[in-house]
Amino acid sequence: MSVRPKKYLGQHFLNDENIAQNIANTLSGKGYSRVLEIGPGMGVLTKYLLEKPFTTHVVEIDPESVEYLKMHFPSLENRIIEADFLKLTLTDFFNEQVAIIGNFPYNISSQILFQVIAQRQYVPEFAGMFQKEVAERICEKPGSKTYGILSVLTQAFYDTSYLFNVSRFVFDPPPKVASGVIHLTRRSDYTLPCNDALFFSVVKTAFQQRRKTLRNSLKSFGLSASLKEDSIFDERPERLGVSEFILLTQKIADDTLSTQ
Repeated sequence: MSVRPKKYLGQHFLNDENIAQNIANTLSGKGYSRVLEIGPGMGVLTKYLLEKPFTTHVVEIDPESVEYLKMHFPSLENRIIEADFLKLTLTDFFNEQVAIIGNFPYNISSQILFQVIAQRQYVPEFAGMFQKEVAERICEKPGSKTYGILSVLTQAFYDTSYLFNVSRFVFDPPPKVASGVIHLTRRSDYTLPCNDALFFSVVKTAFQQRRKTLRNSLKSFGLSASLKEDSIFDERPERLGVSEFILLTQKIADDTLSTQ
């Protein structure tokens, strides 16, 4: 039995054993004893995770893949979650810290990352394969044209590393783009000294009009005339690091309070 890759699920099955092993080796196993693999497919990565000292769980939305995994990986019994990760609440299945790993479907990879960020208090480590362009964006530093929302919101809570490139020809079927593997380690202090929701809103709004200065792109926040004179509003969003975005959020929050 083999699993037919399904286009509507964005499935591209990795068939290079060395790459699968290298991805499994990215996890440190420090600070957790359980790992959740997203979208294992036919288990090319799973087999190497099962060799590790931590306990591996998988979440798979494709019924055909679930049957394949049950047949070929009996040691996974009771650790296969038949669900959509994007709708998953980790505490429904885990009462402890859990690392997350996978060869992620490119059509939902950014959503997967946002889901991890939303549940970051339970995820100390994260590793996996993305479309190369997205992987680079996640790890990019300020000042680059590719630096954006994903960069800031990820780096606010995780230290990011771009590990290696993966050719599109090691998949069945080959995707149209190259891939990249990244690794994230949660920061020791992953709570923000500002309102989380406002921080997210400021970052997203700023980059929606990234060519404009912050004074223009953040007009919807109802900034006071005095705040708009602050020199930080002369900048464009790609010039600001995480700490500057935190400062910006604090300024906007204080301004809102003072004008109420």
